[in-house]
Amino acid sequence: MSDTKVSGKALDTRLLSRIFGLVSKYRFIVFISIILTVIVSAIATLVPLLVKTTYNAFIMHDNSSGSKAMLHFGQNIFGVSNIMAGLLFCCGLYLALLIVQTVFSYFQTYYTEWLGQQAIYQLRKRIFNHIMGFRLKMYDKTPVGTLITRSISDVEAVADVFSQGLISIMGDSLQIIFILILMFEQSLTMSLYSLAVFPVLLLSAYIFKEKVKVSFQDVRTQVAKLNAFLQEHITGMQIVQVFNRQKVEMQRFDKINEGHKEANIRSVLYYSIFFPVIEVLQAISIALIIWSGSHLVLHMQTDTGTMILFILLINTLFRPIRQIADKFNTLQMGMVAAERVFKMLDTEDSIPDIGIVENKELKGEVAFKNVWFAYNDEDWILKDVSFDAKPGKMLAIVGHTGAGKTSITSLINRLYEHQKGDILIDGIPVQDYKHDVLRSQIAVVLQDVFLFSDTIANNIRLFNENISIEQMEEAAKLVGADRFINKLPGRFEYQVQERGATLSTGQRQLISFIRALLQDPKILILDEATSSIDHETEEMIQHATEVLPKGRTSIVVAHRLATIQKADLILVMDKGKIKESGTHRELIAQDGLYRKLYELQFTELVI
Repeated sequence: MSDTKVSGKALDTRLLSRIFGLVSKYRFIVFISIILTVIVSAIATLVPLLVKTTYNAFIMHDNSSGSKAMLHFGQNIFGVSNIMAGLLFCCGLYLALLIVQTVFSYFQTYYTEWLGQQAIYQLRKRIFNHIMGFRLKMYDKTPVGTLITRSISDVEAVADVFSQGLISIMGDSLQIIFILILMFEQSLTMSLYSLAVFPVLLLSAYIFKEKVKVSFQDVRTQVAKLNAFLQEHITGMQIVQVFNRQKVEMQRFDKINEGHKEANIRSVLYYSIFFPVIEVLQAISIALIIWSGSHLVLHMQTDTGTMILFILLINTLFRPIRQIADKFNTLQMGMVAAERVFKMLDTEDSIPDIGIVENKELKGEVAFKNVWFAYNDEDWILKDVSFDAKPGKMLAIVGHTGAGKTSITSLINRLYEHQKGDILIDGIPVQDYKHDVLRSQIAVVLQDVFLFSDTIANNIRLFNENISIEQMEEAAKLVGADRFINKLPGRFEYQVQERGATLSTGQRQLISFIRALLQDPKILILDEATSSIDHETEEMIQHATEVLPKGRTSIVVAHRLATIQKADLILVMDKGKIKESGTHRELIAQDGLYRKLYELQFTELVI
């Protein structure tokens, strides 16, 4: 998922195959788009030819077969032989060609843009589904802003492969081919003179392409950095303001923004050089046509209409060449973005859901057998941990920060995977359960509660329509949350702002507790659930934890030891190992680490 390790090939057939695979079920639309592109390119070539024939037939009155045919056709249409009638016919035909070209261009543009939007739709669904399957370790090491960039702006760039990229380049290339064929068919001498600047043009286009490719890769990298910085700092704006870090963070942002600006200016610089070069070369080519064409006309080797035709063809020829250079870079940007998007999609960092146990109702027995776990390599967080939590009982885990308490709870529902030992639920290894079977029967209340920007009701039920308002009201009463919910405008329909900013920490935790209870789990995990709330709210939750664990296994990671004195088993963790285990009374009697922690907290409370 690196921002820099991409090839940047504009015509990577492997990537193009995957991109067009996104619209594989719309092959007919792709085919129609290609046919329309061919027709539009052909018409663009016919228009200058019509001008030449009109000039020769009705202004110069030459006797060429084309001019005679045009004059004869005009006579048949209008029934007269005068020049004005012929010119009127040619103007009508010219207008008709332009109308047909406009109509076909409309449908060609519409269908290519439509294909691009279909690709966006399919790709975003795949990305979001893939992101949801990542193990939490991926989010630990990947900035959220980078994932947002992949899902939003990079996907938009991939869509441009259809709307402004490959099909449009093909149309411009066909137009160039048609024009070149017509030029050589009309006059070999004037063709060679007018195309004398092509070696310089091709060299300029190649240099432009290579320079812009590097700048576009840099632009995409800078966009990802900018998104990651903004997402992180807007989310953590409270910390920035509380610690008066506005000036420092502004300086950091200015540096990143400067990098983004410079990357874009470099690409603009290459455009500002290339397009004037094209204009100069086009002017030289027209000058060569006038010089060589005049010589041929004076020596009666060609006619004036052909010279006019060549001037029009050169103008028509340089337009698609200039567009190809621009669209080629659009295609290149799309390919860079596609390579990054598909690299993310190819990143297999999800916990494989290969379990065979389905539709099993858990009893709730949790057993760790000599479990070792590390987030990175062999930097062990848990070391040879073993315990057995019986169904319907309360297991409490205590210890200093970093002792491995939360890691144990994360392993139970397979948010992370352990490296050694066995984790058994009802005697079956956790990896043998299907994810949905396992996680649907485990509820977690975290210390840092996350609420979505939605109603309280939707944050509780998480769009599970089987949970009624009546059930939510009953659960709210059990934990005492009805006291503050009933005071809110709209009660359960009250709109919670992002991350629950309009609610207090205790209120957010009570809502998450209701959410967990209504899941009716067989295993209830409370991870420091009462560590950041006031005394009154703590009493509500403590009361609920005494009543509600009946019939389910409760695993409580506790900071305040007063909340777990009635636990059936307490594990005392230190540096990834279980140092002590037993009931509250047994651990106090041991006069070990637990008693020191308890006396320390008791002393703080007395003070």
